[in-house]
This record gives sequence, structure tokens and C-alpha cells, in this order.
Amino acid sequence: MSWGTELWDQFDNLEKHTQCGIDVLEKYIKFVKERTEIELSYAKQLRNLSKKYQPKKNSKEEEEYRYTSTRAFLATLNEMNDYAGQHEVISENMTSLITGELTRYVQELKQERKSHFHDGRKAQQHIETCWKQLEASKRRFERDCKEADRAQQYFEKMDADINVTKADVEKARQQAQLRHQMAEDSKAEYSSTLQKFNSEQHDHYYTHIPNIFQKIQEMEERRIVRIGESMKTFAEVDRQVIPIIGKCLDEITKAAESIDHKNDSQLVIEAFKSGFEPPGDIDFEDFTQPMKRTISESSLSNSRADGKSEPKFGGKSKGKLWPFIKKNKPPPPPPASASPSAVPNGPQSPKQQKEPLSHRFNEFMTSKPKIHCFRSLKRGGAGPEDFSNLPPEQRRKKLQQKVDELNKDIQKEMDQRDALTKMKDVYIKNPQMGDAASVDHRLAELGQNIEKLRLEVQKFEGWLAEVEGRLPTRTEQARRQSGLYEAQNTSAVNSCAQDRESSPDGSYTEEQSQETEMKVPATDFDDEFDDEEPLPTIGTCKALYTFEGQNEGTISVAEGEMLYVIEEDKGDGWTRIRRNEDEEGYVPTSYVEVYLDKNAKDVYKSLQTISE
Repeated sequence: MSWGTELWDQFDNLEKHTQCGIDVLEKYIKFVKERTEIELSYAKQLRNLSKKYQPKKNSKEEEEYRYTSTRAFLATLNEMNDYAGQHEVISENMTSLITGELTRYVQELKQERKSHFHDGRKAQQHIETCWKQLEASKRRFERDCKEADRAQQYFEKMDADINVTKADVEKARQQAQLRHQMAEDSKAEYSSTLQKFNSEQHDHYYTHIPNIFQKIQEMEERRIVRIGESMKTFAEVDRQVIPIIGKCLDEITKAAESIDHKNDSQLVIEAFKSGFEPPGDIDFEDFTQPMKRTISESSLSNSRADGKSEPKFGGKSKGKLWPFIKKNKPPPPPPASASPSAVPNGPQSPKQQKEPLSHRFNEFMTSKPKIHCFRSLKRGGAGPEDFSNLPPEQRRKKLQQKVDELNKDIQKEMDQRDALTKMKDVYIKNPQMGDAASVDHRLAELGQNIEKLRLEVQKFEGWLAEVEGRLPTRTEQARRQSGLYEAQNTSAVNSCAQDRESSPDGSYTEEQSQETEMKVPATDFDDEFDDEEPLPTIGTCKALYTFEGQNEGTISVAEGEMLYVIEEDKGDGWTRIRRNEDEEGYVPTSYVEVYLDKNAKDVYKSLQTISE
């Protein structure tokens, strides 16, 4: 069974068939690719699902995972991660063993097929050329024979005519002989061409075409075998992960079997048991006789008077009247109250005279929108061109960034100018390509742009040099002292410091303040600040530059001014200072030089005397 002998005349059909075979192979490759994408997507969804239901750290959900049922659920989630990993393995193996290999094989197959059919077309063109030569030789022989016959008839006619001269007869005879000779030559040529064509045709149909078709047949059979092997690999890749997937399912089953409902019930008892005794029967009270109202020993009033009930959870049951009755709360303050002093029945502050700062801070904390830490407010906005509204270090970074951007723009303009210059040179050497004067205007514009950008760079570099010359250098001693003290904050102020330390980069935005907004009544803030003491001073500072505190929570300082430090920099670039009992706020740390000392007020007085 050979295509060369059986299908010797089906060249075009074989070409279509082999192309269909390659299309099928490419379709299978596409199918496997989509399968790998589905496996990856499925694995990703399984991992996200497992992650979604994992218990969050430091949350109440972790307490629920002490029960056997929830622990089994956690084990199921972990096994689902491994299960997802096996689907990723399927995708990786299919990509490497099937998709990659078949893609390379298809490219090789296309090249081989192209070469074989090129040889086949070349053989067909050769036999067609031989056939055309045979037909031409045949027509030439036929034409020469007819010409020889006409010449012979003309000679005979001239020879029979008595009126024709002997010279004309001789001429006709020579012409007839020439035509006969030409006919004989054409006959010999036709015979030779015919023999050559028959030989070529035999070689074509019995040697060249069978060899070419045999190679095409072998190529097609290799393709069929290859696609079959790929299908086996497709199944084997799945089969290899089945044992591991089975282990995952076995672990899930094992976790389910480990659930102990009795143990979970006992854990619930241990977690929520209050220790109270159920109340006894209430005696009948007869109001028809003058007698005291009596109550059972196990009544609610006795349990409150004796005070012998043992709380279960760290004193949370203290003062309870009944396990299912909520603790009585003091009546809410009237809506018009703006401070704790206006609440008649509210808790009183231990201090009779409240600091003005505390008044202002309480009003700020209870205002709307409620932002519990004013250091989280956005600062800045649209500033001047030289960034003079920023602290020196931030200003230096902004100026350096601006200089770099301008240098990049200059480089772009110079590249355009160089390109146009080269184009102009080409136009000068080859005027037929374009007018050299047409780019002069653009070159002039680029030169002006470059000059403007260079002036801008000089301007910003001047500001940058000014800033770099004014940046203070902190001594090693000051750096060591900066870590010796921490601000002693309470209640809401302490929460501000915690929020500030929790931020990795010290930056604060309006969105962060909204997330941590304290949604409690105004009296809760007031109750917290009633017992608040003013922050103690931990040192003094000297203003190195003038700072205009335009944003809420900041304070304006003048260059050379001496102030108290009540909270040092926590890493966000701001220091909290106090001018007097009524004025305090934040200034950029780089704008002040801090002197930390235990006897801060004495140092302040001595420094103030020196400065005067």
C-alpha cells in the first residue's frame, strides 16, 4: 500500500489532505492550551476560596477554631490548597509535555510538507515542459511535410507547362528538394523528442512521483502517531496526580471523622458557663396581713446583697442582677450638652479647672466629620513653583525630581534636533528628496525650546543649591537623644500616636482617617478627656526656619524662637511643640533643633536668657 502507486494522479487531493492534518494538530494544541488555562483558573479560584475562609489573625474567629468541627473545616481549607496545587501541576505538565512539544513539531512538519510538495510541483513542471517540447516538434514536422507536398506539386505543375522557362523549372525543383529535406529533419527531431518524452514520463510516474508521495505518506503517518502519543500523555498527566488528590480527599475525610460533638458541647460549657445558681421559688406574699415582704434566699436582691457570686470571666459579672438582664446604664445626657460639665448626672472630672487645650481638643474630637487623630489630616495642596511650602528635605527631593524631568525633556529635544539636522543634510545632498529649508523653522523652534528648558534647569538648580546649603546636620548626640523619650499620651491622644506608629511610611490620608473614625457619642470623648492631664514637656527646641502653620493641627513659628517639646518625632517628620498653655501643635522636624532634657523648663529659661 503506497500513495506513490495508488494515488499517482491525486497530487492536489494529497496537498489538501495533509493541510487538514496540520489543522487538526493545531486545533488539538489549542484545545490543550485552553485546558491548561482552565486548570490554572480553577486552581486560582480554589486558592482564593481557601484564603477567603481562613481565620483572620488576632480576631474573634480564631476563638471559634478550638472546636473539632471548625478545626476540621480548617483542615479542609488547607487540603483544598494542596488540591489546587495539583491542578497547577496538571497545567504545567500539559504545557511542557504537550503544548510546547507539539508547537515545535508543527513548525517542523510545515517545513517538511512545504519541501515535499515543492519537489512534486517541480517534477510536474518538468514533465509539462517536456510535453510542450514534444508538441512543438510534432507541429513543426507536420508543417514541414505540408510545405514539402506543396513544393512538389508546384514543381510538377511548372515542369508540365511548356511556356515556363527551363530556369523557372529548375528553381521549382530545387525548392521542392529543400522542402523535402526540411521535412526529413523535422521528422528526425520529432522522433528524438518523442523518445525523450516517453523516457521522462516513465521516470516521472514510476520513480519521481512515487518517491515524493512516499515521503509525504511517511510524514502524515508520523503526524498521526504523534497526535496519538500526545493524547496518551494528556491522560497520563491527569492520572499521575490522582493519588495525591486521593490523599487530599482522604485527609478531608479523616478531618471530618475527627469531629467530636460531645467534646464541642463540653467546650461550649467551659466557654460560657456563668457559675450562677438558678433562682429558687418566690414565696407567696400575703398583703392582707401587716407583715414585711419577704423574699427567698435565692432571690435577686439577696444575690446582690450577699455579693458571694463568683464571676466567671475576670469580674465581668460584678454587679449583675440577673444573668439575662442587661446592666443598667446611666441616663444619656441631653442633646444640647457640649462638654462633660453640662451633663448633670454624668461622671465628674477629678480636676475642677479644665485646661483650655482640653476644651478645644474635646470640641475638635466631637465635631463632624469625626476624625480621632488630627495628625491624619491631609496637609499641603497646590504650592508655589519652588516648593517653598515644603520642609527642606521634601523640598530638596521635589526640586531634584524637577531637575531630572527637565534634563530628560532637554535630551528629547536635542535628539529631535539631531534627527532634523541629519535630515537637512540628506536634503542638501539629495535635493530631489526634499527641501532643506523646510526644516529650518522646526530647528529654530527646537533651539528655543532647549534654551528655555536650560533656563528652567538653572533656576531649579539654584533653588536646589540653596536648599542643600541650608539643610541642618544633626549631631550624633542629638540623634542618640532623640530615642530617649516618648510622649506620655492618654485616651484619644494616645490613639493618635498608635495610629501614627502603625503606618509603615508615616503618611496619612483622609481615607485612613475615615477607616479609623471613632463612631461613638460625643460624651464618650468627653468622659475620656475629663481625666486627661496635659502632656508633660520632654525638652525644648529652637526654630531654624520660619514655618507658617496654615493647616489644622499645626502651629506657626518664627526663626530663632524657643518652644517646649511635648512629643518628639515618631517617624513621620513632625514634632509636637507648645508655646504656652493655650498654643500647641505640630511643626516639621527639619524646621527645629530639639534639645531633650529632664529638667526642660530650666534649660528653656537658660537658653532664652542666652538668646536675649
